[in-house]
Amino acid sequence: MVAKKKEVEWSGRSLFLETGRYATQATGSVLVRYGDTVVLCAVVADKSQESTADFFPLTVNYVEKAYAAGKVPGGYIKREGRPSEKETLVSRLIDRPIRPLFHKNFKNETQVICTVLSFDGKNDADIISIIGTSAALAISGLPFMGPVAAARIGYERGEFLLNPPLGHTSDLDLVIAGTRDGVLMVESGANELSEDEMLHALKFGHASFQPIIDMIEELASEAACEPWVLPDSAENSDGVLLAEIRNNFTEDIGKAYEGQSKLLRNAALAEVYRKILLHFQESDQKVEDSVLNEKFHDVCSEFVRSKLLTTGRRIDGRTPTEIRKINIDVSVLPMVHGSAVFSRGETQVMAVTTLGTAQDEQSVDSLAGEYKERFALHYNFPPFSVGEVGRLGSPGRREIGHGRLAWRAVNAVVPSRDQFPYSIRVVSEVLSCNGSSSMATVCGASLALMDAGVPLKSAVAGIAIGLVMDDTKSVILSDIMGEEDHLGDMDFKVAGTAAGITALQMDIKVTGVTFEIIEQAVRQARDGRLHILKEMAKILRQHRGDLNENAPKMTTISIPKDKIREVIGSGGKVIREIIEISGAKVDIDDDGNVTVSAQNALSTEIAVNMIREIALDPVNGTVYRGKIVKIMDFGVFVNFYGSRDGLVHVSEMSDKRVENVSDIFSEGDEVDVLFLGYDSKGRAKLTMKLDAKRT
Repeated sequence: MVAKKKEVEWSGRSLFLETGRYATQATGSVLVRYGDTVVLCAVVADKSQESTADFFPLTVNYVEKAYAAGKVPGGYIKREGRPSEKETLVSRLIDRPIRPLFHKNFKNETQVICTVLSFDGKNDADIISIIGTSAALAISGLPFMGPVAAARIGYERGEFLLNPPLGHTSDLDLVIAGTRDGVLMVESGANELSEDEMLHALKFGHASFQPIIDMIEELASEAACEPWVLPDSAENSDGVLLAEIRNNFTEDIGKAYEGQSKLLRNAALAEVYRKILLHFQESDQKVEDSVLNEKFHDVCSEFVRSKLLTTGRRIDGRTPTEIRKINIDVSVLPMVHGSAVFSRGETQVMAVTTLGTAQDEQSVDSLAGEYKERFALHYNFPPFSVGEVGRLGSPGRREIGHGRLAWRAVNAVVPSRDQFPYSIRVVSEVLSCNGSSSMATVCGASLALMDAGVPLKSAVAGIAIGLVMDDTKSVILSDIMGEEDHLGDMDFKVAGTAAGITALQMDIKVTGVTFEIIEQAVRQARDGRLHILKEMAKILRQHRGDLNENAPKMTTISIPKDKIREVIGSGGKVIREIIEISGAKVDIDDDGNVTVSAQNALSTEIAVNMIREIALDPVNGTVYRGKIVKIMDFGVFVNFYGSRDGLVHVSEMSDKRVENVSDIFSEGDEVDVLFLGYDSKGRAKLTMKLDAKRT
């Protein structure tokens, strides 16, 4: 194969696509370079496999190699291991815009692997991995109705930024992917942007990657393989099968959907399917179970969609904008730091907040370097939440993705370390699910944080919006159920405060969704979000004034940088002694900021006082409790502040004349002394005339 290369200037940097040089045995492969970040995107489909599956077995893997950034993997085993959270999230990011563009009859097992070969620290590899995958698919000959492209959009001082460098912070971090005609996927976090600002960002992003679509099409025109031949279409026989199910069982399907609970509906539909199986067995028609099951679900989808488009009513009787009943409980668990149960319809989430110290922060080792995350939000989806039996294991892609979406939504209102020095972890346990447990997680997390006393900027709520459309009409649905998500054309999640949007995620499953429809969905989402926030405010309007009594007590002080070594001591001897005596945790950073935490206020106070006595000078005019360490004829020496001693002259012991000091004091006596500063030789001056000196 002859190597082909394309180049375009994009946001001040060159973007290169090259094929025919690397991974030539793959069905399609493209090397993509942006700046000095390089990713190899390879696609392989199993051509020998017969397309008999009832689903499309597509796997996407994004892999970061440590050598790309000139690093050796951390840990005991110096080799890349299980995927990091970043790799999992980017794998999902690549998967979502390409999956709906494969031909519906294509069922061959397909795998995409994107390997980061070089990383320059400025250009993230996620966007170019989507572009490289799209280009590899475009030249592969697979029945892929692309190409797609993607871009990252920032927003700063009223201006949109295209592909801002890694580490650049602004009011928006939006990843958008789509075709020439429309948007397919959006993933974003925002600092309470308005609906208008977010819509403008989507339009700006879609326009910004059009040159990339052109470049991929040019590459495909020169380097594309011969198109794959799909199996002979079974549309005629499928049509007969669909018609027979429609004619004989539509009434039964309609009755099954009359059940108001998900479990009742599923049980009724299972009974209808059993009747369909029996019908075809008695008619001696040989139809594979997988094919029959697929056509049954097609008829169910037709029924639900048709009912909605013609009557404006959903399967549970709601109008398109109606939100299911909301129930909220807070402080439901006695020993945790904060808790809430948020229920919306048949979706129920328990969120639990735990507060910790800097030692509890999550350390992350990435290509860009090591850093710590102070706020964590973890989402769990046990099989019982949908009435199923399943294997419990480590979090899957869905759990990691949903947790990160909720994290983005809430992170925008989490107080800074200066305002609130605790590390924060929220765990969302999905107890029951029938639609948008990720948005219920946002609501539950917000409530659990406020219940713990975390001073959030404001409450956050989330809502999932769906879409059903045909050639002539579209209906936008607020607060979608699981069936509406599965059978609909769009899954659009929006979270935010009363002031604006903090997170947005959108997946569009069909072409033809216009910006007018997206705009209507954004407006409808705002109405739903405000309704949910009002329901939340009925239970907990703002964060509690005091921290939960179970939370650790924390104090932050600053010490001079040149005193850090004295507080730590040789080999950590001093700080270990402070921890052992006080029972508190002590964290010191390089700037001299000291955080002391313990389960009770007394332990915190003891540790803070010990640190102050080592690192800080006594305050002039302050009374200290000290111990007499030496008695002289002219006065006593008092250890009054850490290791500091000072002299109380006989003239400073009383308003009356003191003839013999030893008649009044003994070594070891505890006394109150007032610190008067230092003399010309740097010696501490003390007095026992407390009242007189204060006046």
